[in-house]
This record gives sequence, C-alpha cells and structure tokens, in this order.
Amino acid sequence: MRRVLLAALLLTVPALAQTESPLNADALRITSLRARAYPGSALTVERTLSRGGNYTRQVVSYRSDGLKIYALLTVPDGKPPKGGWPAIVFNHGYIPPEVYRTTERYVAYQDAFARAGFVTLKSDYRGHGASQGEARGGYYDPGYTIDVLNALGSLKRDPRVNRTRIGMWGHSMGGHLTLRAMVVDPSIKAGVIWAGVVAPYDLLMNGWTRGPGAEHIPTRLTSRRKLITEQYGTPGSNPTFWNAISPNSYLRDLGGPLQLHQGTADVEVPVTFHRALAQGLQAARKPYEAYGYPGDNHNLSRNLNLALNRSVAFFRKYL
Repeated sequence: MRRVLLAALLLTVPALAQTESPLNADALRITSLRARAYPGSALTVERTLSRGGNYTRQVVSYRSDGLKIYALLTVPDGKPPKGGWPAIVFNHGYIPPEVYRTTERYVAYQDAFARAGFVTLKSDYRGHGASQGEARGGYYDPGYTIDVLNALGSLKRDPRVNRTRIGMWGHSMGGHLTLRAMVVDPSIKAGVIWAGVVAPYDLLMNGWTRGPGAEHIPTRLTSRRKLITEQYGTPGSNPTFWNAISPNSYLRDLGGPLQLHQGTADVEVPVTFHRALAQGLQAARKPYEAYGYPGDNHNLSRNLNLALNRSVAFFRKYL
C-alpha cells in the first residue's frame, strides 16, 4: 500500500512542475498561439437590450479558456443572406477593467457596423465587467488574444453567420489584439485598426510617449513587462524572443488586408506606431489602406463619421 501511495505521489510531481505560471511568457509566442484550438462555444443569451435602428442587441456569453466571457451581440433584422450574415469581431481599447461595462462606450462605433448589415460581437475580455478570469493587459499576456479568437470561434458556430466572411475591428489596445489574432488565424478575412498599439516591441517599449491627459494605466497591468524583461532580456539584447511574440514579425502570414486610421494629435498612442505597421505591411507586400487625420485625437472625434464610413466600405468590399 505504501509503495502504491509513493508511486502516486511521484507521478504527480511532473504535472505540478508543468503547471503554467502566472507569467507564462512563452504562451505569447505566435507559434504557441497557433498551436492552440479556439472553438469558442454557442452564444448564450444573458440579457436582451433595447433594439438598434435595424438590428437586435443582446448581452451574450461564450466560453474561452474555461472562462465565461460576456459580450455584446448585434444581429441584423430579417432573413440572413445565403450562407449567413457577414460578421465582425469588435475589439475595444483599454478601459480600466474595474469600471468597464458591456453596454458603455463604443456604442456609436458598433452601431455603424450593425446598421450596415454586419453581425457584430464585442467581447468583455477576461476580468472585464462580469467576465471571469484575471485582467492582465493585452501586450504581455495572451489572455485577451485567446478571448477574441474564441469570440471568432463562437461566431463561426452560429448558424446566422457566414463563417467564411468574418473580419475584425480594433481600437487602441484592441488594434494590437486584432493584428495578433490575424497573424495567428489567417481565416480572418480583413481587419480595421484605429489608433492601434501596433508597433514592434522595441518601439512599443522605448518609443511610447504619452501626452498630457493620457489615461492612467495601473502598475499591476504594466508590471508584467518588467517581469518578462527580467526573464528574457530586452528587445535589444534578445531580439529572437521578442520577434517571436510580436505580430509585426509575421505580417507575411496575414490572410486578408488591413485598413489603418490614426489621428496626428493622439496623446494616447503615437503616430509612429501607425507608421511602423504601414512600413511593415509595405515591406511584406501585403495590401493595406492607411488614413491620417490631422489634428484629430485618439477616438478620431473630429472625423468620426468619415472614419466609420471608410471602415464600413472596407468591410463591405472584403467580407
């Protein structure tokens, strides 16, 4: 009996040693993310909201990494076209997780795509609102990327959606998630990025100047950068690791075109990030459109309708 117990204890040691640490930086590698499956789940209706102009609105949930993730779903009125509605995974920018609410902010943005006849799904990343899990930020942890890829998987399972006509829209941090998701899964047909954090890590870490009035990001969401650099070094001292986790190193693998938007007076995300991605796409010979808005801010407030119209037209062309 004692031998059996001892053997059982010994067998548990390797499993404990392989348990993922909270840092888990290797899981950020693009190759690691590609090795995973993102099945999502059926979308479960949690709450029905007031209607949009020509579409329904519901708070739904889906499964991601064993977590229950909430999201805002819009579905056009009427009978879906043959094959199903085209759809957009909608990736919001940084909002303090503790104050995030599913139905607040981005209403006008999501409304524009919903009115244009797209199913849209805006995820509450883990740790946001009522979503389970811990909010660890979008740049030094794979969690949010996993959540949006499972949102994609959930849309592919929905009979109202054409699984071959799905794109992604992302703003700020959501732009980073969009770019990362698109190099992981080339089935994403097209992407639109507004004011995206889309620079390679050396520029992201050393060239991110934020102007007066920029939103404060708490230390607990930035400390992971310090921990990873302590373990792996800086992009200058260990470019192999940082290139392996950067979507900018895999632009040739994009499955569809990108459209980029950036205000020149953005105090949150510098225009150099926008330019770095445009240069990378040009070098990779990938199709893209890039729009700059002189004097405009992080939310493109002065040119909101123009930017939305361009984004809708782009998705109509490529989805």
